[in-house]
Amino acid sequence: MPNMEKTKVLFVHQEITPYLDESPMSMIGRYLPEGIQTKGKEIRIFMPRFGSINERRNQLHEVIRLSGMNLIINDTDHPLIIKVASIQKARMQIYFIDNDDFFTKRKTTIADRNNEFFKDNDDRTVFFSRGVIETIRKLNWPPDIVHCHGWMSALIPIYLKKAFKDNPLFSDSKIIVSLYDDDFDSVFRSGFDKKMRLPGIAAKDVKSIKSANYVNLMKLAIDFSDGIIYGSEKINDELDKYVKSLKKPVLEYQSPDNYVDAYNNFYDSILIEK
Repeated sequence: MPNMEKTKVLFVHQEITPYLDESPMSMIGRYLPEGIQTKGKEIRIFMPRFGSINERRNQLHEVIRLSGMNLIINDTDHPLIIKVASIQKARMQIYFIDNDDFFTKRKTTIADRNNEFFKDNDDRTVFFSRGVIETIRKLNWPPDIVHCHGWMSALIPIYLKKAFKDNPLFSDSKIIVSLYDDDFDSVFRSGFDKKMRLPGIAAKDVKSIKSANYVNLMKLAIDFSDGIIYGSEKINDELDKYVKSLKKPVLEYQSPDNYVDAYNNFYDSILIEK
């Protein structure tokens, strides 16, 4: 890369420990950005502000200058609140996308206490993805790499490649999607393909998610990405076959001991590709 500016990596995570319980995905959420930062890259990290996150213990506070926007989903206004917390020993800040109805008022993440998938997880996915993009626009921070983790970030690739492709902040961004064993069995409510659309996204671009289940949603993310990483040793069989049928750069599953180096090299190789 000819310019000597630091490569900027935007991490969009569904789970990060210590804010949520330890899982393979939340551990990557915690340690991957730190590792990439030590490689000399500049990072920003986003996750949903699930209601199970203890604000006082984790010292979350609202960033007034970034909050106060409304996102319209299905003709309804939803206030976007941005909070931030720091992992001191890693010198990392985490941005949290928040909204009272979608996040704060619920004490669980994607399903209620009876393990029933929230009916409005479709709206929450739209809100989270759009909230991240709008916040990056307010920060005026152009990411070279956007790395999405978890199905709640699955709309970010199509938004950036279609709705924001002419925005100078994102026009050169490369998008990487990590695939995990985070399947859900439910189907989003009908009309999701219309509800998630923004100007620049045609009906034909989203016809695959007319009936949006986990596989269709992740296929959409894969279609609009520049590279795929296997974040889990085993992922959904249909997605595995789909990835193998495409000619996109793929990084196979990496062990926890060496994934930071492997991911960092993968980012660099994606940035070189035209």
